Amino acid sequence: MYFAGEASSEMQTEADSNDITEHPRDDKSRPYVCTVCDKQFARKAWLTDHRNRHTGDNVYSCTHCEKCFTSQHYLRIHLNVHTSKFKCSECEKCFQDKSALTIHRRIHSGEKLFECKVCSKRFTQAVNLVKHSRIHSGQKPYQCHMCDKAFSRSGDLNIHMRVHTGDKPYKCHVCDKAFSQSGHLNRHTSVHTGDRPYKCHVCVKAFSRSGHLNDHMSVHTGDRPFNCSLCNDSFRQQSGLYHHKRNVHSNRKPYHCPYCGKLFKTNSELKQHVRVHTGAKPYSCRHCSERFTWPDRLKAHLLKSHNEGTWLTCHICQKKFTQPQW
Repeated sequence: MYFAGEASSEMQTEADSNDITEHPRDDKSRPYVCTVCDKQFARKAWLTDHRNRHTGDNVYSCTHCEKCFTSQHYLRIHLNVHTSKFKCSECEKCFQDKSALTIHRRIHSGEKLFECKVCSKRFTQAVNLVKHSRIHSGQKPYQCHMCDKAFSRSGDLNIHMRVHTGDKPYKCHVCDKAFSQSGHLNRHTSVHTGDRPYKCHVCVKAFSRSGHLNDHMSVHTGDRPFNCSLCNDSFRQQSGLYHHKRNVHSNRKPYHCPYCGKLFKTNSELKQHVRVHTGAKPYSCRHCSERFTWPDRLKAHLLKSHNEGTWLTCHICQKKFTQPQW
């Protein structure tokens, strides 16, 4: 099912999220040119806002909360959330504009108007259908100008830029740990609260996020819809396919250690390696003052010192271990 007017409006939302200041249909001269991607703008202020997308800078801050934005336009839209101008009558959640509220209401009504022609999966938003379609096409139109890494969504590119800028705008109010993505902060918060409200109806596992539960369900269904185009491997999640291609089929190592120059395929591998040089111990025990360089060391400490966790027992000699012994 396809609604032309609404679909075009929602697809424009994704285009706007990439660059709201570009006006390809007007006849005005655009003398201000971005030196990174060559886009042209009629006003210098528009160019300044656009550059923030490449650098990852969030220079416009909300006075009501800690959120920051790359342009005044986004800040103005965000302020509607605090004024309750667009409030859902079902759950009283507030939104930045009327279209966002309209889309949200489909959660309550269960409407999914947009269907994928390849796999028949349905979506509440046309923009989500556009993003999903790239799974099948493999299209990644948004490319990082610093490491040539490509993304299927503009938002993913903006988040990725923080790898290069080091920006971590989301801070935990309990332990002051900072994160580059709001989702990472939400995931981290469950460490303090221990909440796992999303329970699997097939087994006893529970999860802190609904997305993790959805990913887990493929363990029971056996679905592996993401196929590697270079070999016969298939994966339950798109992230698994992405990591497989990067680690198995790619020779690129864009991340280099500033201390010894060693190259790595992923930023997480680089971060772990740097601890060898800095001696950083980011993993702290919630029961005492002990800190650790590696998460498995923390798990071993929790078992040995605080009896927290599960011991692994050898079925032959009954010896106990804190982790698998290969």
